[in-house]
Amino acid sequence: MENNFKNIDWKTWTPAERAVIVYIVDKNQNKVLLIHKKSGLGEGKINAPGGRIEKGERSIATAVRECQEEVSLTPLNPEKRVELHFQFTSGFSIFGEVFFTDAWEGEMAESDEAKPFWCDLDNIPWEQMWEDDKLWLPRAMAGERLRGYFVFEEDKMLWEKLEEVESFDN
Repeated sequence: MENNFKNIDWKTWTPAERAVIVYIVDKNQNKVLLIHKKSGLGEGKINAPGGRIEKGERSIATAVRECQEEVSLTPLNPEKRVELHFQFTSGFSIFGEVFFTDAWEGEMAESDEAKPFWCDLDNIPWEQMWEDDKLWLPRAMAGERLRGYFVFEEDKMLWEKLEEVESFDN
């Protein structure tokens, strides 16, 4: 995989897992909800709430459920803006759908999986996040719809391709 990652046929590529990420943005305070990831893929990194899609579950339902489980907030009307395709040289692969909202209900609380915090949009800790985040997240926050393809060796990005899209097929 390491030597031929540029030859991946992304049209026939099938991920081992499917997941969601949810960015809750407080436009009035110019902040975004981020988490210190306490377990699972990306443990120790800064990310946003999210997790794996369960069998038979729609991604938007996963977005709501994962936010409730991880940070005790219910995102309202989350909008899908990004599709991410990750291939790891270990053989693991994951497809992620990224949702954004500026409306939510509930009181933020820490869980076994995540320690949430509000972060100034001008002070996002890129060096503590996955390498790909700095490529697509600012554009997605600006409203662009994107599709990204990435190859990682553990947490080091080896290859990337990012494209703007008009809409998503699903």
